[in-house]
Amino acid sequence: MNGIADTGFLVAFANRRDRHHAWAKALATQITTPLLTCEAVLAEAAFHLADVRIVMAMLETGLVRIAFDCRKELVQLSKLAKRYADRKPVLADLCLIRMSELFPQHAVITVDRADFSVYRRNRREVIPVVCPGEARPTRKKPRKA
Repeated sequence: MNGIADTGFLVAFANRRDRHHAWAKALATQITTPLLTCEAVLAEAAFHLADVRIVMAMLETGLVRIAFDCRKELVQLSKLAKRYADRKPVLADLCLIRMSELFPQHAVITVDRADFSVYRRNRREVIPVVCPGEARPTRKKPRKA
């Protein structure tokens, strides 16, 4: 499974008391290549887990791999920040939107259905996501003529 890991997935995977833990653990068994992520997501996960060692272990074991450079994407991140200013996005979400543009074959693995149902890649495209209770990435259904 190719995917882009969001904070909520990583926290759910690592925290047995998280309400999405069983979902995250089951999904992790389907992962054959490291999930792509960014440093902002890893920092958020370390904060929520209150233990950076857990996040470091995710990197060391190959669950996730950093595949984003904020410096190189600063212009695009700034544009996204302006576009979604009314939602007050965190840096991690902006990075994930941009990563979805850079890696269009990867779904964002998240527990945040609300924000990712609003965010768009390339201005208009629905971002494919995998959320708890869904077996595969969601995609916008084509309109009937």
